[in-house]
Amino acid sequence: MNYYIGIDIGGTKIATVVADENFNILNKMKFLTNEVKAPMKTIEKIIENIKSQILFLKIEEDEILGIGISCGGPLNSKEGIILSPPNLPGWDRIEIVKILKKSFETKVYLQNDANASALAEWKLGSGKGSENMIFLTFGTGMGAGLILNNKLYSGKQDCAGEVGHIKLSENGPIGFRKKGSFEGYCSGSGIVKLGKIFLEEEVRVGYSGVLKEKYQNNSVEAKDILKLASEGEILSKKIVQQSAKKLGEGLAILIDMLNPEVIVIGSIYSRCENLFENEVKTILEKECLTLSLDNCKILPAKLNENVGDLAALIVATGKY
Repeated sequence: MNYYIGIDIGGTKIATVVADENFNILNKMKFLTNEVKAPMKTIEKIIENIKSQILFLKIEEDEILGIGISCGGPLNSKEGIILSPPNLPGWDRIEIVKILKKSFETKVYLQNDANASALAEWKLGSGKGSENMIFLTFGTGMGAGLILNNKLYSGKQDCAGEVGHIKLSENGPIGFRKKGSFEGYCSGSGIVKLGKIFLEEEVRVGYSGVLKEKYQNNSVEAKDILKLASEGEILSKKIVQQSAKKLGEGLAILIDMLNPEVIVIGSIYSRCENLFENEVKTILEKECLTLSLDNCKILPAKLNENVGDLAALIVATGKY
């Protein structure tokens, strides 16, 4: 029997998973990222966990087909180097692939988390069977993974898919260090910033609803606004409608430019599709080339909570 090993490195937690050739997860171990702050010590713990899992499952090292690493960028996937991700302080030019190859006699691959998630949704999720797919994260930030002509497209410096940097208006919430960016409107942090802009306008005309108190206490999160919008709270509905409008505008650019068969959207959209889909559809019908739109599906991500594990495992195949 043969196996794949996945390593999901995030700013909050790090997980190692072992799966069979059909990506059935057989064992998982995880620990908090700040539990071992030094990068090299963290990698040592990752290696220890993998070796412990191999021993527990009675796996021979020659049965391991590959190890895949999913990690926030920037990084160099071709050389296997992590390049100072903002959510991993101190991880500066860490040659993680080279280090792991010294410990395990198998192939090791590295991809940024958006690309890795795109691969997972393409191979196992909502994009399965497509030749041209875009995956949008729509979580804390807004990033994308691009599958074009049956291949992952990552660009020269692994910077392809940074759609959050696209400017959608001259003013608006800041995301990706840019006012009015796609990420500023369509991300968890962006929705909170957008809410603050809307609140200031509404307070001037007498708004005194629940969001006012939450913002005054600095306790508001995107999930609060989304929940209130689903319950019909007027200001929250306006905020989400604007986010949905800008999501539609961003999608229209991607559809006209790349002509995908499917766009898969994760996190916030996959949990709250009903709050976004009507406005998105209206904008797409107004903005898109008809032929491209008629042949493109907009779908919520299917893998959701399992996407990090499965993303790393698909990376381990090296087949993309």
